[in-house]
Amino acid sequence: MGDSLLSTNSLGRQSVPDNVDRILRKPVIDRSVPGVRISYILPITGSMGLNIGKQYAAGNWEWIILNGGGNDLVFGCGCNNCDRKMNQLITEDGSSGKITTLVRKLRATGAQVVYVGYLRSPGLGSPIERCKNEGDELERRIALLSETDDGIHFLSIADMVPYGDRSYHGLDMVHPSAKASKAIAHRIATLISNQ
Repeated sequence: MGDSLLSTNSLGRQSVPDNVDRILRKPVIDRSVPGVRISYILPITGSMGLNIGKQYAAGNWEWIILNGGGNDLVFGCGCNNCDRKMNQLITEDGSSGKITTLVRKLRATGAQVVYVGYLRSPGLGSPIERCKNEGDELERRIALLSETDDGIHFLSIADMVPYGDRSYHGLDMVHPSAKASKAIAHRIATLISNQ
């Protein structure tokens, strides 16, 4: 479940979920959709997957891989004066907000939840460069949430992109390249295998 961090490269079966499937040799159902948000109020398109919470399909899932929140901040506040939007997503202590509610709802199904963070800019003209502080704060809060439950695992990928290395991003310098999708999948698969 999530946004384009997970869904990118799916046409060539090189997305993060495609790679997790191959690495773990376990079936992975990909419900991620580009451009989706945690906070999305339109009912019809929300039920089509543009609301990350609506991507959940009932099942006997062992693990749920999840990401989100980046589009809420980029499109919801334009990486400017994001405090209100950030607090709607998740409060400073991680105890409440739409992300907290969603993660707890998913945990209540009995599945373990991996919440994947976002890639960072390599410092070479990425449109999301100015959002770094907001991204760091969002992930700090999600990490706090993960400390409240052994079945919630926050996976940071903030250290994945070396400074000056464009190879982890697509041409838009926002979305992951096939190389990055594979590297993210390896980290997810390692986390799951070690539990």
